[in-house]
Amino acid sequence: MTHHLSRDEARRIAVRAQLLDAQRPGDVVEVAEQLGWIKIDPTAAITTSEHAILWARIGWGYEPGQLQKAVEVDRQLFEFDGTLRPMSVLGPLLTVSRHRRLYADTGTWLAANERFGRDVISRLRAEGPMPASAIPDTSQVQRSSESGWYGANQVPRMLEVLSRLGEVAVVGRQGRLRVWDVVERAYPDGVPDLPLDEAERLLAERRLQGLGIAKKSAMSPVGTAGEPVTIEGLPGTYRVDSEALAALDEDEGGRVAILNPYDVSLYDRRRLRDLFGFEYKVEQFVPKAQRVYGYFAHPVLVGDRFMGLLDAEHDRKREVLRVNALHELEQFEPEELEMVHAEIRDLGGWLGVPVVGLGD
Repeated sequence: MTHHLSRDEARRIAVRAQLLDAQRPGDVVEVAEQLGWIKIDPTAAITTSEHAILWARIGWGYEPGQLQKAVEVDRQLFEFDGTLRPMSVLGPLLTVSRHRRLYADTGTWLAANERFGRDVISRLRAEGPMPASAIPDTSQVQRSSESGWYGANQVPRMLEVLSRLGEVAVVGRQGRLRVWDVVERAYPDGVPDLPLDEAERLLAERRLQGLGIAKKSAMSPVGTAGEPVTIEGLPGTYRVDSEALAALDEDEGGRVAILNPYDVSLYDRRRLRDLFGFEYKVEQFVPKAQRVYGYFAHPVLVGDRFMGLLDAEHDRKREVLRVNALHELEQFEPEELEMVHAEIRDLGGWLGVPVVGLGD
């Protein structure tokens, strides 16, 4: 059976699935379990992505130390490929990782550095967790980085490739530096080794759970999870999470949310455009003279509409949250503007600094 939804209903499902409705979640693990993953990124115009993503959901109840505790002490979350994920997806994720096919040039580099890979794993196994800087580079073949993400040292690249293959894992951080170990110590005993098709199905279901509603694509790989649905005014068939669809009438309304540019809800740009009518581009790598909204403008969600972009920065030297501009994509009603200003002030309060430049 194919369901039929209005675009308003589809947006409400998406907002609720992303924990951006009026009912805030209670803790870090609840957020990770629902969203499926939390992006890690060091860009901190206001604060780093992982903390911004959690604050946008939990609000004042979130303290950054809660995240480190969930990862390094309670081991309820784990780091994988630049994201934090709940332990409940570890089994299917490791299964898929062990069946991963590398890009041709990466596979060639790995094969040429087989001894180097063994050296890295042996050192971790013998000496325990350590950052990449503590591991010697014994590579046989070097690979240059045209993108600039990697230097001449091949160890960070080898660790990342081995982690995607399920051989090593990040077990903590020293500041922003990742600490690595072999998987047999990094993860708890008894992680199930699943058939590949079952693992892929489970991951697709979790992706759809976090999105609520999506069309299968490279940016939203939901497969055939959930149920088929058409959306008024949009071509093609989407997939909708069954529980989200059943709970549609329980909608408790929306709120204001200020979203980090690397928030999972913004990842699929086509979905943003189709469901929300929101064309979004991060201008971080755009030349300054060509920027329209600012270096790292944060989308402002009001209810189920992206109504603005906040260009702001946490000035740590002067200890203020400086608002450079609040761009209105749609004109705010007075009550909406008041709520947006209140959310910005709350963000400053959570950071422990006053807000300047708000203009009210």
